[in-house]
Amino acid sequence: MCLGIPGRVVEVRGNRALVDFGGVTREVDASLEEVSPGDYVLVHVGIVIARIDEREALEITNLLREMMETGV
Repeated sequence: MCLGIPGRVVEVRGNRALVDFGGVTREVDASLEEVSPGDYVLVHVGIVIARIDEREALEITNLLREMMETGV
């Protein structure tokens, strides 16, 4: 099973993107998807694997937060 973490693209530098994960920013590989600042993405092991819409990003974030809070 793989887990994609949603984040928002802050900046793009070639095939690298700076992504904000709820206040924590990381540089990730964006060579598999064309992304622009403001895009929401799923990141798995440091690689953007998909662009998603804001609603989906928020839904995933809320589900992950709920899982952490309940210990699932």
